Amino acid sequence: MSIEFTKSEPTNKLERYQTIVEQINALIDPNCSWVANYANVCAAIQQYFNHWWCGFYLVNPENKLELGPFQGPVACTLISYNKGICGASWAKKETIIVPNVHEFEGHIACSSESNSEIVVPIIQNNTVIGVLDIDSIQFNQFDEIDKEYLEKLMKMVAQIRVNF
Repeated sequence: MSIEFTKSEPTNKLERYQTIVEQINALIDPNCSWVANYANVCAAIQQYFNHWWCGFYLVNPENKLELGPFQGPVACTLISYNKGICGASWAKKETIIVPNVHEFEGHIACSSESNSEIVVPIIQNNTVIGVLDIDSIQFNQFDEIDKEYLEKLMKMVAQIRVNF
């Protein structure tokens, strides 16, 4: 099965999310590994929104968030529970939007170029199995539209079985 990811020309964030949700739903292939599916989801988000950094951290057998498929510059590889924005999202089981990461106590700075961030947990059977982390070089980049649609996407991603 071949699915072509096409970037149409929606003019605003809401239209882009509405389009990408449909395309990612078609892009996820149950016959492929979680790595392939997560990589494609990440690439699709990055292609559509051109964020500074977009990627997944997944809970590994040592109970740490471990870097998974991503798009962007090199990143931190392990994050502890309740540490930084990713660890806080994991601990709280909720999406966290940070308009200015430099004001977030305990922020883990993988790069000084990141200025705002959104982290969305991936929840299977009431357990966080990982998070989607998106960073921007712009301040105040993320809002409730991002939260709503990225949570929809992570519900789709949560259906993909992850094996470490």
